[in-house]
Amino acid sequence: MHPRSIAHVIGTLLLVIGTSMLLPLATTFFYDENDFQPILISMLIVLALGAPLRFFNPIFLELTIRDAVVVTVFGWSIICGVSTLPFLLSGAIPSFTDAFFEMMSGYTTSGATILRDIESLDHGLLMWRSETHFIGGMGFLTLTMIFLPHGMSGANLFRSESSPGQVITRERFLPRNRDAMIWLWILYTIINGINILLLRLGGMNWFDSICHAFSTVATAGFSPKNASMAHYGNAYFDWVTIVFMMLGGVTFMLYYHMVKGHWKVVWENTELRWYLGISLFFCGMVSLILWNVEMYPGFWEALRHGTFQVVSLLTTTGLVTADYELWPVSAQLFLFTVCFIGACAGSTTSGIKIVHYVILWKQLKHELTKFFVHPGFIRSIRLSGQKLDERLIQIAFAYFFLNILLVLAGACVMGMLNDIDFETAISSTISALMNIGPGFGAVGPTDNYHHLSEVSKWILSWLMLVGRLELFTALVIFYPSFWKNGSSSL
Repeated sequence: MHPRSIAHVIGTLLLVIGTSMLLPLATTFFYDENDFQPILISMLIVLALGAPLRFFNPIFLELTIRDAVVVTVFGWSIICGVSTLPFLLSGAIPSFTDAFFEMMSGYTTSGATILRDIESLDHGLLMWRSETHFIGGMGFLTLTMIFLPHGMSGANLFRSESSPGQVITRERFLPRNRDAMIWLWILYTIINGINILLLRLGGMNWFDSICHAFSTVATAGFSPKNASMAHYGNAYFDWVTIVFMMLGGVTFMLYYHMVKGHWKVVWENTELRWYLGISLFFCGMVSLILWNVEMYPGFWEALRHGTFQVVSLLTTTGLVTADYELWPVSAQLFLFTVCFIGACAGSTTSGIKIVHYVILWKQLKHELTKFFVHPGFIRSIRLSGQKLDERLIQIAFAYFFLNILLVLAGACVMGMLNDIDFETAISSTISALMNIGPGFGAVGPTDNYHHLSEVSKWILSWLMLVGRLELFTALVIFYPSFWKNGSSSL
């Protein structure tokens, strides 16, 4: 490994996060509240930690994949740790475990919270809480890559923070990684800006508009209101949020192609077509169920709430407009199902991702045809018109299997550590691993994670990180051969 290069990147990460505290600092100054000093001190501490490391001249600029994994896993943990300072110093969240859980939930865009009265926090702290979504949505390593020296192998950093689905879809649209990251962040910021303006035009105040836009486009889930979007009961806000949650679930590479006029690439994207089809199916089914049982007055109200909740859980956002645990069991089962799906690879979402289901389905059709119809049948699996090699198909199967294994193992552990029912045990694990936020049972849309044991919160925090880094990067550090000399690849 190259310790100086690793220290240089970690230092850059800290400077990026410290500088990001200027927004909540300006917010608390504007509202003249009590969190100005804690945020200022926190910012200075983070900058003081980062500056020496940033200017620690690296002997080896080139980062190996092992260096990149170390930076990614431990960098995420360090950033979550220092980001707790505003909450700890202000006393808003006195427990480091709770504050770390909240920050890990923020950066991984999970949206799970331990706060029982969100609206009691000062505006600066609420802004910092929401800003972690904005930074984590695109991935703060991708932001940090913009400030790294040329030749520092941003490709390995991008690879270590990316999902296996991005490997399968070969998401890389510019020859220089720094240019790619700049494009990604420009597009991401523009979409956030449009979301903010549309919410403001509908009558939401600037502060709430910014917080909810950060949460929506990043497909995250934090809201400055205890009741989330249900606080407003406003159809306009709900439909705007639905649109931008859907946009957050699209591969950001496709936005670049749209800007460049490469519409053929967009139309031929297999995962996008499946994403739209799956969304329409589940939104339609849940809405029809709600309309049939007259859960809401009229079809359009049922469509609004059904669509909102399906899109929110499918894109792993976690915002809510209603207590869906009061809905018919059939509707809840559809919602539970979409928690296992996720949106597109290369988006701001987490979850298993649709691209893996596309591959699993195509491979299943191939094997059934070969076994029952044409024994000599051989046909390659294609994605967006491109042939997939066997290794990528194996990655999809391994990724799906690992997710299911972690859900089952995590549920067993949660059941042993807490006095909770089966629904809460498995739902809390799914919500953490898939970065969804609210679940079912005692961690449902009207509850939170405060009542869980401290050990459980650390386990769920780890699952959030595993889910955000899409399993392989977070798990490979436990593989002994990865640390042996000469190991340079995952």
